[in-house]
Amino acid sequence: MRILIHGLNFAPELTGIGKYTGELAAWLAARGHEVRVVTAPPYYPVWKVSEGYSNWWTRDIDCHVASAPRVDGSLVVNRCPLWVPRQPSGAKRLLHLATFALSSLPMLLAQVFWRPQLVWVVEPALLCAPGALLTARLCRAKVWLHVQDFEVDAAFDLGLLKGQRIRKLVARAERWLLRRFDVVSTISQRMHQRLLAKGVDASRAKLAVNWVDMTHFAKPTMDGGAAYRRELNIPECAVVALYSGNMGAKQGLEILADAAANMAIAPVQQAQVATDFAAVVFVFCGDGAGRVDLVARCQGLPNVRFMDLQPAERLPDLLAMADIHLLPQRADAADLVMPSKLTGMMASGRAVVATAHADTELGRVVLGCGLVVQPGHSLAFADAINTLAQDAALRTRLGKAGRAYAEANLDRDAVLGRFEAELRKLCNQSVKSHY
Repeated sequence: MRILIHGLNFAPELTGIGKYTGELAAWLAARGHEVRVVTAPPYYPVWKVSEGYSNWWTRDIDCHVASAPRVDGSLVVNRCPLWVPRQPSGAKRLLHLATFALSSLPMLLAQVFWRPQLVWVVEPALLCAPGALLTARLCRAKVWLHVQDFEVDAAFDLGLLKGQRIRKLVARAERWLLRRFDVVSTISQRMHQRLLAKGVDASRAKLAVNWVDMTHFAKPTMDGGAAYRRELNIPECAVVALYSGNMGAKQGLEILADAAANMAIAPVQQAQVATDFAAVVFVFCGDGAGRVDLVARCQGLPNVRFMDLQPAERLPDLLAMADIHLLPQRADAADLVMPSKLTGMMASGRAVVATAHADTELGRVVLGCGLVVQPGHSLAFADAINTLAQDAALRTRLGKAGRAYAEANLDRDAVLGRFEAELRKLCNQSVKSHY
């Protein structure tokens, strides 16, 4: 099939939507499909165009996506310029998204002459949806919207945008757009239910979960975390609590600093608190708009290490360094997003501590492979970390359960194989297997 992918984020971005869209495109190209991508230069999560990339219209006809099959010629990536604010806010984010939607429209329309059979667009950014719909209609292609984040709901619930009248107007426009796609998919059961509540017909609403390449987390690689411990001067006997990923608004990162501060209490002070904390080293790896504040909050804490985002090929070793994975999430982001980093955490076979309400989908999934505490409760978060730090058997049991879940439900080839089958069904044709 000829597949046109349109999205704001793409490889070589290492976190979030860019990582998954890049791997999807490469996987489809490796299966023998012709894939073209219209995207922006990489800029996320540091909010700066990456070195070596131009913030102009460019084309890459030999694109290689890390942690994905190598493809030659059948994956063409077109990059379009956009304005990238150094300090993103509600209004700045809107302008940021609008500049990409406008700059990418001519490139999208140029693909009409290529005559794709499917136009696949990812949200964020919903502002790209009208251009994708127009392109699909002009070349009589099927059109599929994939929702990674409910950005409209999240923007208002997180306070990035305000005003009930504006919210109602935007929500009405969103519903109008959603009803015009042949397929609308999203990544969790709760988000799927939200699609239905927004007026998407059940026959067109699909579940398409994020995935993890389990072959990268084979048991022999799990010893690679020792190299990271040496680099960070962490003793082998220490318990490592790791946060790795984007440091942005939805994460509620302040709870990481609070937990590290609580667990850095000197022994003479521990009589004043309820918990006798174990010795835990916190490693915070990533970048984003919230990193500066997190670094400031952790100033002077001897039990904290900071790292920049690591190359994709070293991700299994990085995650293997951890004894405990940390997954903070703001309460008002519940069921609007499903943290993409959870797939790697579970594949690594390590226990997770997350902040979520137990009745959310994030809470339900993590309860099978870790501990869940109420969002915003920093002492309870520290207590949960401490519970796992002092109980190696519990950590092992929960880690094995998480890995088993990933093997059964999140394996990349199985997930994308089901997705490819849906594409074939939608386009009403049989595609010869290249495996």
